[in-house]
Amino acid sequence: MAGHGNTDSPMMTLSEMAVDVLTTADGRDKTAKSHAHAAAWRASRAAGTPIPLGSATPPLRPSRPDRPELLDPRNVPKRKPGSPAGRIALLHAVAHIELNAVDLHWDIIARFTDVPFPPGFYDDWVRAADEESKHFNLMCDCLEELGSHYGALPAHAGMWRAAEDTVDDLMGRLAVVPMVLEARGLDVTPGMITLFRKAGVDSAVAALETIYAEEVGHVAYGSKWFNFLCGRHELDPRDVFHDLVRNYFHGALKPPFNEEKRAEAGLPPDFYWPLAEEVGRG
Repeated sequence: MAGHGNTDSPMMTLSEMAVDVLTTADGRDKTAKSHAHAAAWRASRAAGTPIPLGSATPPLRPSRPDRPELLDPRNVPKRKPGSPAGRIALLHAVAHIELNAVDLHWDIIARFTDVPFPPGFYDDWVRAADEESKHFNLMCDCLEELGSHYGALPAHAGMWRAAEDTVDDLMGRLAVVPMVLEARGLDVTPGMITLFRKAGVDSAVAALETIYAEEVGHVAYGSKWFNFLCGRHELDPRDVFHDLVRNYFHGALKPPFNEEKRAEAGLPPDFYWPLAEEVGRG
C-alpha cells in the first residue's frame, strides 16, 4: 500500500496536491500521496520552477478510513501504559495524532491561499507534512510489529476541532496547532521514550526519537510564521498569542513544560506560562 505514487502530481498546483491528500481516506495511501507531492514540490523548487500555489477548496474535514471508530475524548478507554495492551494503545494514539498532523499541514497550505507568503512558508509546511507522513508510517510499523494495526482501537474525535475552529483565522491556526498542540508533544514524548525503553521495545524507541527530533522543527515553523504575520501587522506576538489561545484552545496548558525544546522552537516561557497560571488560579 505504501508505494502508491501519483505520477500526475507535477501537473497539479500545490493547493490541488494538498486537497488530493486531504480527500484520500486510507492512512497508508494518504501518506504515500503526501510523500509524492512533497517530492514533486522539492524537485520543482530545486529546478527553479516552483509548482504554482493555485487555489483549491479543501474539505471542512479530511477523508478518514472506516476504522478507527472516533469517540468523544471522554469515552476513549483509558489503559495502563505499563501493560502490553497499554503500550499498543499509546502507539495507536500517537499514530492517530500523526495522521491528523499530515492533514493539518496540507490544510494550512490549501486553506489560506489568499494570504501572501514567501516560498519558504510552503517549503516549511510541505516538509512538515512529509515528516508527519513518515511518523504515521513508523507508528503503523510499530503497531504491526506488536500484532496490532492502526484502526484496531477507537480514537479521539476531537483532533480536528482546532482546524475547524480556525478555518477562517490563519493566526489562530498557527497559535493553536503548532504552538500549543505540537508543543505539547515536546513535553510528553520524552516520557513515552523512557516507557518503551524500559519495556525493551526498541523499534518504538527509535520511532519516537525521530518524531521528537523533528517535531521541534514543526513548532518552530509555527512560531516563525506567527511572528512573521505579527510583524506584518505591527502586533505584539505574545499578547496576540494569549488572546488567540484563550479564544480557540479548549483546555488547559498543563505543566510540566519542556522549556529547553520549546525555546529551541522559538517559544519563550512568557508565551505559555501565563496561560497555565490562569488555569491554576481558576
